[in-house]
Amino acid sequence: MYTGKRILIIGGTGTIGQQMVKELLAYNPKVIRVFSRDEYKQYEMENEYREYHKQLRFLIGDVRDYTRVQRAMENIDYVFHLAAMKHVPACEYNPFEAVQTNVIGTQNVIQAAMQAGVKKVLFTSTDKAISPTNTYGATKLTAERLISAAEYMKGPKSTVFSSVRFGNVMGSRGSVIPLFKKQILEKGYITVTDPNMLRYMMTPSQAISLMLKANEMAQGGEVFVLKMPIVRLGDLAKVMIEEITRKYHIQSPVEIRTIGLRPGEKRYEELMAGDETHVALETPDMYIIPSVFMSDRQYPEVIQEGTSNVFPEPSMAIKKEVLCDWLLNEGII
Repeated sequence: MYTGKRILIIGGTGTIGQQMVKELLAYNPKVIRVFSRDEYKQYEMENEYREYHKQLRFLIGDVRDYTRVQRAMENIDYVFHLAAMKHVPACEYNPFEAVQTNVIGTQNVIQAAMQAGVKKVLFTSTDKAISPTNTYGATKLTAERLISAAEYMKGPKSTVFSSVRFGNVMGSRGSVIPLFKKQILEKGYITVTDPNMLRYMMTPSQAISLMLKANEMAQGGEVFVLKMPIVRLGDLAKVMIEEITRKYHIQSPVEIRTIGLRPGEKRYEELMAGDETHVALETPDMYIIPSVFMSDRQYPEVIQEGTSNVFPEPSMAIKKEVLCDWLLNEGII
C-alpha cells in the first residue's frame, strides 16, 4: 500500500510519529514528509535517519497555518494527522490554544487534503473524546466529528477520511511512566492522582500496527477504536517502583503519595459512548464505528455487531504480574 507512495506525517516528531516513520520506511515509500514545529526533534531525527536522506523530508510548520499545511500536502498520497495539544492541564489553562491546534488545525488538514487530492487521511483521536470533561477531550471529539463529516461534505472529491481512537501510549512524552521513573530516581517518591484510576494503555508499536491496519480498511467516515488492556494506576506505580529500585539498586523505600485529580481529569475513561455501542462492529483487535452518513459499508474480519466490555470496571484491569511482564518485554522500563 505504501511502496513508492508519498506520505505526510503531521506531528511526525512525536513518539507515535517517530515510530510511524520507522515502520513506514520498511515499505520503501518514495518520500515521507515529517511536518512539525519542533526544530530540535527534526534535527535529531535527521541525524538518526541519515541513511534515508533521499526518502525523508523535514518541514518546519504549524498545523494552524493553512498555507503551510497546503504546501506540505502537494503531491501526497497518504496523510497521518498526529499533531495535537494533548496535555490535559495545559489545555485547561489555555483552552483556545487547544481549539486552534486540535480543531482549526484539523479543519486545515481536511481542506488542504481535498485541495491536493490526497488518497487517504487518518486522524488520531483519544478515549478522552468520550463524554469529555476537559478541553482536550472536547476538542478531540470536535475534530473527530469534522473528519467524519468531511466524508459527507467533500462532494466529488475522492479523499477518504477516517479516525482511530486509542488511550495512553506507554513511554510517550505525555505518558506517566517517564515521570514515575524520574520521581523514583530524583525524589524518592511517586505522586499519583488516584491509585484506583483506570486507563486504557498500549505500546507505540501496537498503536502503529493497528493504525496501519485501520487505514487499510478505511472506506470513509469511520472511527476505529483500538482494543487495549486496562491498567490500574496504583498497580503501574507499584510495578515501576519494584523494577526501577531493583534495576538501579535503590535501597531506601519509595513512597506513593496521592495528590488528587488534576483539573479536567477523569477517574475512568471509556472506549465509546453508549449510543456508539449499538452501531459499532467488532473485529478481533478493534471496534469500527461506521459513518452515520455511510451505513452500507462492509468490512473484513467482522466477528459480530454490537460491543461489550467498552466501559471499564476495576475487575477488568490486568494483573500486576502480567503488567510487569508486559512492560519488561516491550522495553518500556
